[in-house]
Amino acid sequence: MKRITVLLADDHTIVREGFRKMLELEPDLEVVGEAQDGRQAINLIETLRPAVVLMDIAMPLLNGLEATRQAIKAFPRTKILMLSAHSDDAYVKSATEAGAVGFLLKQTSAHDVCRAIREVQSGKTFFSPSVSRRQNRISSPSTDREGVLHKKIAELTSREMEVLQLVAEGKANKETAAELGIGVKTVEKHRENLMRKLDIHDTAGLTRHAIATGIIESSVQVTIV
Repeated sequence: MKRITVLLADDHTIVREGFRKMLELEPDLEVVGEAQDGRQAINLIETLRPAVVLMDIAMPLLNGLEATRQAIKAFPRTKILMLSAHSDDAYVKSATEAGAVGFLLKQTSAHDVCRAIREVQSGKTFFSPSVSRRQNRISSPSTDREGVLHKKIAELTSREMEVLQLVAEGKANKETAAELGIGVKTVEKHRENLMRKLDIHDTAGLTRHAIATGIIESSVQVTIV
């Protein structure tokens, strides 16, 4: 029996361990590697050439959406299933536009996760049941606001997407430059381009945009009354 090779990409060790233990029970599935951020995921895809990747949508350094875009462009035979704790329409739309062939909620049953891997490997798509039930609405024409939002994101380059994520995560220009291995002035130019293309003119606005499109997940805020 030829086993389906799987790469796990999630920044939480406990999540990766859970998926690994789940998949190790299946004789036709084999976990060949684990990544804790999008950049590591791309490197491991290049090295290991897994058949399927379970890719978390929100990871540090490089999020799952941009990692998926880059991976699909370089390794089109790899199938990517996006993982998220949220089923927001914008997240699902962003995932499919990035090239993911499925969308799994992290609370999806073990049976459905294994089924999803087998189905996408065979050329099909798969969405968690609760997400799938909403696909008619998601697949219908977007509202004007949603359409503009995703059109603007599609106009960004890969480097601009990386800068947008780091800005939204609170990184200063110097930190962003060090992380990406580019000059501070280059980062400043990318920020200018981002604000012009997105018609957003402050860091708070860029952060809200990144959250709305699933580039980063919003942190839980507790309000004390």
